[in-house]
Amino acid sequence: MPIAHCKGCMDLTAQEMQRFRSVEMAFLEMSKCFGYEEVRTPTLEYLHLFTSAGTLTQGMLRRVYSFLDWDGWSGERVVLKPDATIPVARLYVDRLQKMGNVARLCYVTNSFVFEETGTKSRERWQCGAELIGEGGELADAELISLACESVKRMGLTNIEIKLSHVGLIRGLLASLGIGQSDQDGVLGRILDGEENAFDGIQSDKPQSVDVLKLLFNTKGNSAGFVKNIRALFTEDDPDVADELNSFISIIEIVEAMGLPCQVDFTSGKGFEYYTGIIFRLYVDNVNVGGGGRYDKLIEMMGGTAAPAAGFALYIDRLSSRISVDNLALSSTERVSLKIVPDAVKLGTELADLLRRTGLIVVTSLGGQTYVDCGWEVEITSAQEFILTNLANKEKRSFKEAIDVVAELGIS
Repeated sequence: MPIAHCKGCMDLTAQEMQRFRSVEMAFLEMSKCFGYEEVRTPTLEYLHLFTSAGTLTQGMLRRVYSFLDWDGWSGERVVLKPDATIPVARLYVDRLQKMGNVARLCYVTNSFVFEETGTKSRERWQCGAELIGEGGELADAELISLACESVKRMGLTNIEIKLSHVGLIRGLLASLGIGQSDQDGVLGRILDGEENAFDGIQSDKPQSVDVLKLLFNTKGNSAGFVKNIRALFTEDDPDVADELNSFISIIEIVEAMGLPCQVDFTSGKGFEYYTGIIFRLYVDNVNVGGGGRYDKLIEMMGGTAAPAAGFALYIDRLSSRISVDNLALSSTERVSLKIVPDAVKLGTELADLLRRTGLIVVTSLGGQTYVDCGWEVEITSAQEFILTNLANKEKRSFKEAIDVVAELGIS
């Protein structure tokens, strides 16, 4: 019986890797255009990175892969990283914050979350970007733009953005007299989209509670939708007014970019440490990424307080939407090379020359012709090069390798 792969994990075939790399390269190329620099963090991190600062919920912590990094009884407990942003924040605090510059960082990495049935993915690959040391609506809009432009470069369209705002939700809850500890529970239920999120709330403003229930069950398509909230909650609460104005500004910037967006306060599930704007990115109604602002995370990591925001794009969901046909190389870019034993030196030199021009050279190890190639070059024992166009079977002979290169270059 063949040995099965580990549940919740995936092998990637050559075609699947083509799609994976196309997502990765489109993201990294666009990140470079925006001034972001690639970094990489370890697969293993200390467990206390995720527990001491309270950056992950208890529900998430119960799903991490953890074990002792053995050193007698003094071994530290380590985890396969369940999150990509927190290790980047640690890297920033460890090595970058002392430089005093705004950090524009990007990465491609995997993370691991236990899923007991094994039917869902346990290893998750993502592209991510973090903007640390710069706050404000323009910074948020830059990240949303980078995410959208990366997806467009992958050849995907029909993009939609769903926006929420943790700071605004907390401000509205505080305006009802709800304390911080109770806010956490209500906020989690709101972001999870629970219809009864407000049940049991004790407030001296029952009418405002009813308005909030209506608000969080309504979706809007413009900044005007959020502006309608302002008259209801901001007269005596400048903090709510500030969060509302910030949210409206971000929506207006996104709209000015020509990006379709929808206000959906229930679209932030899983964003445990976010403090401001939250966005989710959809392609053909499939959630392919998301992110937001987390201004408290750097300080929670032990660094000096710094504004920060970021996002992740989910490679598996994006790559599955990309057609391999659009990625396949033309057969004319592939050359099948046949070499007889006494012409190995000539064959090696020709293969090197052709590869330097950007062609793919597949050496025939068993004398066969590779049908997925556009050309075949056979080097005979008489030190002659026979070039065959595999599309029309036309043959030409050459005495010098450089002439073969020139002919293929012209064609």
